Amino acid sequence: MQIDINQLKQRLDQVKERIATACQQAGRQPDEMTLIAVSKTKPVEMVKAYAHLGLDHFGENYVQEGVEKAAQCPALTWHMIGPIQSNKTRAIAQHFNWIHSIDRFKIARRLNEQLANERAPLPVLIQVNTSGEASKAGVSPEALPALAEAIAELPNLQLRGLMTIPAPSQDLESQRKPFRHLRQLLAQLNQQGFCLDTLSMGMSADLEAAILEGATMVRIGTDLFGPRAYPPPK
Repeated sequence: MQIDINQLKQRLDQVKERIATACQQAGRQPDEMTLIAVSKTKPVEMVKAYAHLGLDHFGENYVQEGVEKAAQCPALTWHMIGPIQSNKTRAIAQHFNWIHSIDRFKIARRLNEQLANERAPLPVLIQVNTSGEASKAGVSPEALPALAEAIAELPNLQLRGLMTIPAPSQDLESQRKPFRHLRQLLAQLNQQGFCLDTLSMGMSADLEAAILEGATMVRIGTDLFGPRAYPPPK
């Protein structure tokens, strides 16, 4: 596949500029942020090109696709950011470096059991449904404390923080509201004795709002890789 490295560099520079501007507005430093390039449905050649440009964190929504890319690029840090099925936990435990999308204890328990000792503890985040959408994955804010307590007891997992994918919104204040809620939930857990330091929130359309509300990881797909072409349903 022919890769236009100059086009990719331009996209990356634009994203970094947006992050830097948002950090300046928030009184933060850009090096406080981890940029995760979401490479789902995109060829591994694009991953390698962005790695050449200095990116080392990549996110995948689909387990098998992520496993195949991780096998070809083992030096990179791979983040599982999509919904997790019980029958996929072994592959995730073996091939991913971060898990963002735990929303029930069954999944956490299976990951804990299937982690090889030399890879533990695995950094994990709890996905929270901050928008209350029935179709959206994530634990409810009300059920979050109990899930956090249960995960914190698992020796092979290291609970680091929270993740959310809120409902799309156009104006900045509406975008900030669910991110603010997630930040408050993390603060409440820390007041209860947790030591959480990670907020995975913000994508191409709303990274500024997320950074203003304390994001430490932003997950950028479209603005780095371009629109996605999904196969037609069979």
